[in-house]
Amino acid sequence: MKYLFFWLLLIPFYLSAQSAGDQKFIQEVVKIHSVKDGLPEGKVDKIYFQNGLPIAEILKQKFQFQNGKWAAAENSLLKSPKKLHIIPGRKVLSSIAFKGGYAVGCDEGLYFVSNGKKTERIFPESDKYDWSLKNVTALATDSKGRLWIGAEEGVGCLDGKSWKLFTGKEGLPYNKFTCAAAGPDGIVWFGTEKGAIEVKNDYFKYRFSRRWMADDHVNDISVQNDGTAWIATNKGISQITPAEMSLEDKAKIFTKQVEEKHNRMGFVAPSHLKEQFNPASSEVAISDNDGMYTAMYGAANAFRYAATGDLEAKALAVRSFKACKWLVDITHEKGFPARVIIPVDWREPVNEIYSQEANLRHQQGDPMWKNIYPRFPKSKDGKFLWKCDTSSDELAGHFFFYGIYYDLVAKTEEEKKEVREVVGDIMDHMIRHGYKLVDHDGKVTRWGDFSPEYFNSVYGYDQRGLNSMIMLSFLNVAKHVTGDVKYDKEAKILRDKYNYHINAMHPKEFFPPENVVPWDNNLCLMSMYGLINYETDPSLLLMYRQSLEIAWQHISKQKNAFWDAIYASLANRFTELADQKYFESKNLFPENRLYAPKVVKSMYKASNKSEFILENLQKIPLDLIGYTIDNTHRLDVVFDSSPLQNENIGWRTDSYALPVDERGHVRQDRDGFALLASEGNGHEEHEGTFFLLPYYMAYYHGLLGSGNAATTGK
Repeated sequence: MKYLFFWLLLIPFYLSAQSAGDQKFIQEVVKIHSVKDGLPEGKVDKIYFQNGLPIAEILKQKFQFQNGKWAAAENSLLKSPKKLHIIPGRKVLSSIAFKGGYAVGCDEGLYFVSNGKKTERIFPESDKYDWSLKNVTALATDSKGRLWIGAEEGVGCLDGKSWKLFTGKEGLPYNKFTCAAAGPDGIVWFGTEKGAIEVKNDYFKYRFSRRWMADDHVNDISVQNDGTAWIATNKGISQITPAEMSLEDKAKIFTKQVEEKHNRMGFVAPSHLKEQFNPASSEVAISDNDGMYTAMYGAANAFRYAATGDLEAKALAVRSFKACKWLVDITHEKGFPARVIIPVDWREPVNEIYSQEANLRHQQGDPMWKNIYPRFPKSKDGKFLWKCDTSSDELAGHFFFYGIYYDLVAKTEEEKKEVREVVGDIMDHMIRHGYKLVDHDGKVTRWGDFSPEYFNSVYGYDQRGLNSMIMLSFLNVAKHVTGDVKYDKEAKILRDKYNYHINAMHPKEFFPPENVVPWDNNLCLMSMYGLINYETDPSLLLMYRQSLEIAWQHISKQKNAFWDAIYASLANRFTELADQKYFESKNLFPENRLYAPKVVKSMYKASNKSEFILENLQKIPLDLIGYTIDNTHRLDVVFDSSPLQNENIGWRTDSYALPVDERGHVRQDRDGFALLASEGNGHEEHEGTFFLLPYYMAYYHGLLGSGNAATTGK
C-alpha cells in the first residue's frame, strides 16, 4: 500500500487543469500621470475626451494627452460647466438627462424634472431600505439605461421601476461621493473623497491609495468604450485599463520581474526602490529570509517544470537549489544554513548596523533578541559575508523545497545525490545538537530550538505544537530523500518519548493575538506538505489530517491562494487514500475503534472553496510595490472584537478578507485581515514568487478547474 501512496504523489495532477492557465480574465492595470508625464502641478478639475484624445483641465488650462505625453492643447477653450437645473429651496449638487427629462441630486433629496417642467421628489425603496436622500452628489446613467445615484445613504440603481439599494452591508466601501461616470457593459464608476469605486454586476471594486490613485480625492471620471477609466484627482490622473490576459501571461510577467529585479547571485528577495513608488529605481536588497524566499521560487519552478516540461523552469529550479545549498555549505559548521550571503563589499555596513551596541538596544524592546557578533561572519575564502541566527522560517523553506525538487526535478543520480547530501547535513546537525540549530557562538539560534526541553519551558511552550509538527516533517522529508531509516527512528523517539505527534495536533497558536503571527501559517502549511505527503503510517495520517484541518480553518477565510493550494492538495490526497480503503485496518487505535472511522468521515472531503484560489490569483495586482493602505474607514468591514485583538483587524461583511488588490499586503505570508498595513511605504517592491508558487502548485495539483472568476463580474 505504501508504494501505491508514493506513486500517487508523483502523478502529474496538472493534466486536468492544463487549460486553466490559458483562460482569459480581466486584469486591471494602472498608470499614474503626473508632472513627469508633462502635467503641471495642481488639482485636475476635469477629464474628458475630444477627437478621441484625453483632455485634462488644470488651473483653468487645457492639456491634451498624445504620444505618451501631456502638453497644452491647441484649442484652449475650456469645456462649459454642466448646467444644473434649479430646484427651489434646495442646493443642487448633480444633474443628468434621464428618460426624456432630468434626474437632479440635491442636498435634500433626489428629483425628477420632466420636459413639462414638472418636478417630483423620489424616495428610493427596496425590500430592505426606504431612503429620504441627502447629499446626492453623484448621478450616472449606464449603458443599459439604468439610473445610478450616490448619496449619504449609499448607492442606488433604478432599473425600470425597481430600485436596488446598497450600503456597507451589501458591499459598498465608502459613501462620500464627488462624481460618477458610466462605462461599457453596465459598468459605473463613482468618484469619492477617498478613491474611486467601480461597480459591475452589483459587485464593488474599491480603487484607492497610491497603488491605484494619483491622489485619493477624485474630482472627475471619464470612461472610454474599452472600459479604461481616466480619473482626475487633486495631484494627477489615474488611468485604469482593463487588460485581457491569462494566468500564464501573468506568470511570464512575474517571472521576468523576478529575474530582472529580484535575483541577487541566485537568491530571490524583495528589492529596494531608491525613489518612492518608482520601480525603475529598483536595486537588489537582502532580507532576513533569503533562503525561504529562494526556496519558494525554486518550488514554483519545480511545479512549473513538472506541469509543463519547460526547460527554463528546470534551469531556474536548479539555480534556486544550488543557491539554497550554498547557504548551507558556506557556514561555520556542516549543516547550518545561513540566512543571507552577500559580497564583502556590500553597500551597507551590515556588521556596524548589527553591532554589539545595536544588539543591546534591540534587547531593550525585545528581550529575546540574540546578542551575537558578528551577525555577518566572513566566509572561509574571505569573499563573502553570511548572516547567522537562522530561524525556523529558513528551515521550513529549505525542507519544503528539497522534497519537491527531489521528486519533480532531480532526475539523475548526481542530482539526487546533491539533495540527499544537503538534507542529511541539515538534519544531522540538528540531531547532533539535540534538535537545535547551533550558531557560530556555540549557542542555539533565537528561533532554532526544537528540543523537548525548550517545549516544556516558559519560553517555548507556545511553540510546542507548531515546532513539534515541523520537526516531524523535517524527519519525514529526510527519510524520503535519503532513504536512511535512522530518521524514522529519531521520529519514533520524539513520538514515543516526547509526544511530538500529539503536540502536532494543535499545530498553531490561535490566542492570545500577540502569539498569532501570519508567517507561522506559512511555516505550518509548508511543513504539513512534507509531513503528510511522506507519511505512510495510516494512524499518523489520520492525526495529521485533523491537524491540517485545525491549522487551515483558522485562516480559511483569508482567500490566500498559497495556503488554500497546500490545504486542498493534502486534503484531496487524504480523500484518495480513504477511497482506497487505506484506513480500514482493524488495528488502528484499538483502544477506541470508533476514532478512525469518525476521522475519515468528518475529514473525507476538503472544506475549502476551490474558486477562491483562482480568484486570488487573478486579483493579485501586477504592481507589487509595498504601499501603506488604511482600510479602517470602510463601510463594508466588520472589526474583530475578540479580547486583546489589535484594533485594526477585520474583514468584509461577507466574513471574508478584503480582496488582495485592496489590501496593504500583496505577499501571501501576511495577515489578510489587517485593515491598516504598510509594506515598505513605496520603497520596497516584492517578488512575483507570491503569485508564481500558488499558481504552479495549483496547476500541478489540478486545483484551478475550468471556472473563471472574471465571468462573475468580480
